[in-house]
Amino acid sequence: MKNDNFEKGEDIIAGRNPVSEALKSGRSIERILVAHGEMSGSVKVIVAKAKEKGIPIKEVDSRKLDFMCGNANHQGIIAIAAVKEYVSVDEILKIAEEKGEKPFIIILDNIEDPHNLGAIIRTAECAGAHGVIIPKRRAAGLTFSVGKASAGAYEYMPVARVTNIPATIDELKEKGLWIYGADMDGETYCTSDLKGACALVIGSEGKGLQRLVKEKCDVILSLPMLGKINSLNASVAAGVLMYEFTRQRLEIKAK
Repeated sequence: MKNDNFEKGEDIIAGRNPVSEALKSGRSIERILVAHGEMSGSVKVIVAKAKEKGIPIKEVDSRKLDFMCGNANHQGIIAIAAVKEYVSVDEILKIAEEKGEKPFIIILDNIEDPHNLGAIIRTAECAGAHGVIIPKRRAAGLTFSVGKASAGAYEYMPVARVTNIPATIDELKEKGLWIYGADMDGETYCTSDLKGACALVIGSEGKGLQRLVKEKCDVILSLPMLGKINSLNASVAAGVLMYEFTRQRLEIKAK
């Protein structure tokens, strides 16, 4: 997660769980900084694992960590790592192929809130999605806040960044994927067959799917709204829908 206050070409990973997951994932970590007085409990376990990998450890004043993280909650530990690279859409498809699975991809149409992006990446990783696609403009990227919100899941989830979401949808359709969009005026999500090669498109906070993106979708799915509030947070809606895809796929494996 890049911090503009730090050296170019390096990322800051802050917090006990994100740092621990970065170590587990094999991320290239250059060094770990620990605040004075924090070398105990889970931090001590993380440091021991880092030492096994030959990663330098340095104890510093907690104010230094505050500055490096922009006063975010670092829990007394940060890791300095090489910048996390985006992947290509073809690489995401290859991951599914290598696993012998039908592609399951999450496409985010201008999600601007880094906490929503992080939460969606976390759920996508847990639900077994093969990758997430985001646009280059007018949307959150893989920032410090996104990594923190993902609770370390972004270390495992491939993320592609594309110039044009509608064009990317066309490319995926040519490769045999069925495109499902999430919107209030769609068909009830639990009545659709979601077992095939597919992508789920989630719209931006407040605005939903762009008109052209919506037109490109093969099917529009909706969640029933039975209360007085007529919409869900983007990351919550994405989570509900992702797990319906996962539920149906697990049914196939169980047969």
